[in-house]
Amino acid sequence: MLLGKYEKYRSWLYSAAIAILISAWLLSGQVGNDDGTNDQQQTMATVTATKSKVRVRTQKAEEIMRTIVLNGKTAPARVVELSAETDGRVEFIGAQRGASILRGEVIIRLDERDRQARLAQARATVRQREVEYEGRVRLKSKSYVSEAQLHEAVALLETAKTELIRAELDLEYMTVRAPFDGALQSRVVEIGDFVKLGDPVAIYIDNRTIIVSANLSEFDARFVHVGQAAEARLATGERVRGNIRYVAPVADEATRTFVVELEIDNSLGALRAGGTAKLYIPAELITAHRISPSLLTLDDAGNVGIKIINDAGKVEFVVADIALSAGDGVWIAGLPETATIITVGQGFVTSGSVVDAVPENDIETAVARKTAGVSKNNASN
Repeated sequence: MLLGKYEKYRSWLYSAAIAILISAWLLSGQVGNDDGTNDQQQTMATVTATKSKVRVRTQKAEEIMRTIVLNGKTAPARVVELSAETDGRVEFIGAQRGASILRGEVIIRLDERDRQARLAQARATVRQREVEYEGRVRLKSKSYVSEAQLHEAVALLETAKTELIRAELDLEYMTVRAPFDGALQSRVVEIGDFVKLGDPVAIYIDNRTIIVSANLSEFDARFVHVGQAAEARLATGERVRGNIRYVAPVADEATRTFVVELEIDNSLGALRAGGTAKLYIPAELITAHRISPSLLTLDDAGNVGIKIINDAGKVEFVVADIALSAGDGVWIAGLPETATIITVGQGFVTSGSVVDAVPENDIETAVARKTAGVSKNNASN
C-alpha cells in the first residue's frame, strides 16, 4: 500500500528534493560572498589605517627685515643737451665721444671772426660815454646843462656798457665747456661745421652719480622714503649701496606704481649706466622661518607653498610669502611662530591627511647610534 502511494507522489517528491538542493546551493554561495565582502572591507580598513610616514622639523620663527625687491635699470643722474649760444664755424674739438671730462674743460670752440674787434669797439664806446657824462656833470653844476641832457648822458653810458657785456659774452660763448664733471655721450658737429644760435652740439651726462630707477607697488610705497639707505645688484653681479633720492608723489595711471630712484656714488666712473639692476629696499621687521628652497611645493591650483603639520595633527598647505631670499635659503612669512615643517615626503601627502610624523632629531639620533655601534664592532674585530 505504501509502495503504491510512493509511486503516486514520486514526481512531487523529486521536485521537492531538487528545490531543496538548489536552495541549499544558493544559500551556501551567499554566505561565501558575505565572507569575501567582509574580508575586502577589513583589508581596506587596514590600508586606510596605515599612515604615511614623513620627516618633520619643528622650528621657531626669527625676526628679520623684510626687503622689497624691484626690477629696475641704471641711468646717469643728469643728461643735458649742449647747444650753441652764438653763431660760428667749429674750429676746434676738445673732447671725443665717451671721454670723461672735468667741469670747465673745452668740448668745442668756434672761430673768433670779428669778435675781438667788436669787443675793442665796445670798450672804446664806454670810455667815450664816461667822458661825456663826467663833462655834463661839471657843466650841470654851472647851469650850462639841463637835467634832461644829464640824464641823456647817463642813458648813453649804460647803453655802451650793455654792448660791452654782449661783446664779452659773445666772445665767451664761442667756447662750449663741460657744465659739470661727467662724460661726453655724443657730439653732432665736427670741425668745419657752421652752427647757429640754439643748434645742438653734444649730449653730456653726469656719470659721477648713477641712479637705479624702478616701479614701486602702491602696497609697498608707504615703506619707502627719501634719504633711506638701499642696495642694488647690477647685471654684472656687483652690489652697490646708496640712498633713495626720489619717490614719485603720484602713481602712474596705467600701472598704479610709483617711480623710485636710488642714487649711487660713482666718483671713479667705474659703473656704466643703461643696464638692468635689482633694487633691494628694507621695508619692515617681521617674523619668518628660514627654509631650504627644495621644501617648496605646488598645490592643485599651482600656488607655491610649504606643507606643515597643524595643531590638529593634519597636513596643511600654506602659500609661501617669501619675505627674503638669501644664499642659505629663503625666509617664509605667514607660518605659525612655532611650525612643524615637513622636510621629507611632502610630495606624497595631501592637505587634510593624517600622517606619521617622525622628527629629524630622532632619525639623527638613531643614525648616530648605529654608526657608533658599527665603529665598536669594527674595533673589536
